[in-house]
Amino acid sequence: MTETSSLFLCHLEDLPEYGTRGFTLEQQEIFVIRQAAQLWIYLNRCPHTGVALNWVPHQFLDLEGQYIQCATHGALFRFHDGLCLAGPCPGTRLEPIPFKLIGNKLYLTDTEKMPTYS
Repeated sequence: MTETSSLFLCHLEDLPEYGTRGFTLEQQEIFVIRQAAQLWIYLNRCPHTGVALNWVPHQFLDLEGQYIQCATHGALFRFHDGLCLAGPCPGTRLEPIPFKLIGNKLYLTDTEKMPTYS
């Protein structure tokens, strides 16, 4: 990793062991899902209309905690690949954000390739 292509996001202990947390970086909203030792990071943008997925800070999951849920239209997405399984945009995917965990520090990688929207 180089300084220009990686960015420290947080310490692992800053994330709930089973849950989500949103972040705003360089005018981009992203969120992290943690399920014990597994992590996924996605752009906080529904592929259906481009709206943010959450309506309450840091809350991105359905009531059962099984899927990522868009608060606007109820679309449901899988954790491991962001695929929409139900709702108005089946077959589309959330935009993954590449990352690396080094010790207990979470870094975003390839930050120069992060999508930008105005």
